[in-house]
Amino acid sequence: MELRAKQNNLQLYKPYTNGIIAKEPPLSLQQEIQGLRDSASGLCSEVEFRMTDVFYFSRKGMESIVDDEVTKRFSAQELESWNLLTRSNYNFSHISLTLSVLWGIGLFIRYGVLMPVRVTLAVTGIILFLILTTFVGFLPNGRLKAYLSDKVHLMGYGFCVRALSVIITYHHRENKPKNDGICVANHTTPIDVIILANDGCYSMVGQLHGGLFGLIQRAMVRSSPHIWFDRAEVKDRHLVAKRLTDHVADKTKQPILVFPEGTCVNNTSVMMFRKGSFEIGCTIYPVSIKYDPRFGDAFWNSSKFGLVSYLLRMMSSWAIVCSVWYLPPMNRKEGEDAVQFANRVKAAIAAKGGLVDLIWDGSLKRAKVKEAFKEEQQKLYSKVLLGNSGPKWNQTD
Repeated sequence: MELRAKQNNLQLYKPYTNGIIAKEPPLSLQQEIQGLRDSASGLCSEVEFRMTDVFYFSRKGMESIVDDEVTKRFSAQELESWNLLTRSNYNFSHISLTLSVLWGIGLFIRYGVLMPVRVTLAVTGIILFLILTTFVGFLPNGRLKAYLSDKVHLMGYGFCVRALSVIITYHHRENKPKNDGICVANHTTPIDVIILANDGCYSMVGQLHGGLFGLIQRAMVRSSPHIWFDRAEVKDRHLVAKRLTDHVADKTKQPILVFPEGTCVNNTSVMMFRKGSFEIGCTIYPVSIKYDPRFGDAFWNSSKFGLVSYLLRMMSSWAIVCSVWYLPPMNRKEGEDAVQFANRVKAAIAAKGGLVDLIWDGSLKRAKVKEAFKEEQQKLYSKVLLGNSGPKWNQTD
């Protein structure tokens, strides 16, 4: 089919589109409302509020609903063609008898052959990791303990990579993170940690969990200086910043690995980076991770699947194929605040991985839009009505 399409100069696959709404170059709220007013006729220029202003907010609201930039980032990435997995596109699963037979054979191979082997490797790796980290944890602090800890961690990550059939291509290894800074990366799945740590040891930063994940976290911290917080500590930004600063200042400790988005995004974009990691004043080592969805969907929809069920879905995929780009280290410029620095790093990661750079906070996955965003639009509109001085309220109002 591809050869015939090429010979006839035809397009076999539909190109990806950025949206179904044709948007004009972005204008400010004042400019767009003024354009609506100028196009209207028969209205007195002295009127402060005009009914035509309603059309601007109505259009923006409809665009936000139809072409939502946030919600679709937290669902499985849509594929152009069917990859013989039932959880991709159901419309392609029964085109012909041949495809149905191929799907059945693939189902037997994935669940009857690959998955049992992968589960066996995962269980073996986790048990060995728990035993060996406990043993290393009893050793006194020193070079021997650090050396054995690195070897045990690399062995554990290696087991996990093989258990998930992960195929990784690393680019620009000369830019790998060093002990004097923080490594930041976009976040698609919990196995992002495994992908990066398989190529070098890191100190992890994150919230302490329960269950299987918590058991592994406690085993890791016995032999290596990872930073786990409970829920109360996470809310204390000053405590978090102090622990990160103390860790970075110690050159004998491994570089810190942080995912500033704070949530998993579906391999199509990068959302807002939290500024905490960029306030430390150390070197930032950006890393861009991009998965190939044709072999398996790596995105973890944590609101729909638990960690164990998600890992089982991963183990029943064909494989997990990804590329990792180590970007040159970046430092905060003079006069640049933490938010601007975070946005600059985020833009570099998105550009390298071919991802969409979004301004939205990943917490919108579960929370509503902050009132501050609504108030900001109200203030901008008040300036249109009353000028830059803004509204002046009295007590009776």
